[in-house]
Amino acid sequence: MKKRWDAMTAGEIYIDHVFSGLTNWPSPGEEIFTRNYLREMGGGAAITACGLGRLGRTTAVLGVVGDVECAWMKQRFQDFGVTSNWLKHEEGSSGVTVSVSVRDERSLYSYAGSNERLSEYLAAPALLEQLQNAAHVHFALPIQRQVARAVLPRLRGAGCTVSLDVGWQPQWYLEPENLQTCREIDYFLPNRKEAEYLTGRKHPEEVLLGLEELGFTHVVVKLGADGAAMHIDGKMLRVAPPKVEVVDTTGAGDAFDAGLIDALLDGTSPLEALRRAAICGALATRSAGALNSLAHRAELEAAYAQP
Repeated sequence: MKKRWDAMTAGEIYIDHVFSGLTNWPSPGEEIFTRNYLREMGGGAAITACGLGRLGRTTAVLGVVGDVECAWMKQRFQDFGVTSNWLKHEEGSSGVTVSVSVRDERSLYSYAGSNERLSEYLAAPALLEQLQNAAHVHFALPIQRQVARAVLPRLRGAGCTVSLDVGWQPQWYLEPENLQTCREIDYFLPNRKEAEYLTGRKHPEEVLLGLEELGFTHVVVKLGADGAAMHIDGKMLRVAPPKVEVVDTTGAGDAFDAGLIDALLDGTSPLEALRRAAICGALATRSAGALNSLAHRAELEAAYAQP
């Protein structure tokens, strides 16, 4: 059955304050300055939706933001061809993240704001009906177990594929019921730090085997500058990213998610999906902020021609 949307993303949305171009981290009590500052929309749900929109996918985003910033955010989504009709606004502040980057690393400082009301919103029956209209649903949040129990079977019954990028949420991973949610997801998308935390292992191949032992299937581990790895059907797949001049890594993992989902919608092989995701993640690092460097379709195709 033809779906109304190629993809819907649901999750946390933030206002990002990005400080990039720093050569070193400040010592305690030290103040350092950069000329590179950007205020931009961020959060996994927003970045992945905009990445898919820029690739030409019909995409909608679901989330909760503050009433003051809502109009600006809706316009920003429109810039990327993303529908934000289900962007709920409430009194109070939107979530805020401060991202501080040196060349290949970054640190994040966040305030959840309106995102604290997201789980309640996702459990609403009317919203679940909307999610079922997408071929693929991507959750970019530490989804609560009661929400997963209500939502995942309905999405599966509607023929939707589902992916999950929790982000760095060590307390969430400590709950056994949340690990069960990861097992029920079609594609679980941790980064290296998260996967190492879950398994207690370091080498990518060992990490993937550890995740398989935990009962996770279709796990894709994002390895940053080292690309990405996947263990599927008894095979270990690994790809390297294309070479780019890295300016800021903010949002690269969420851009990676967009590339993977785009490939899944095309029905590509797992290796091709992994490669496309790595390309999209790498291209997203070319300028400051999470959205400015998201790949256009033509840029993605040109990247394949690189040696």
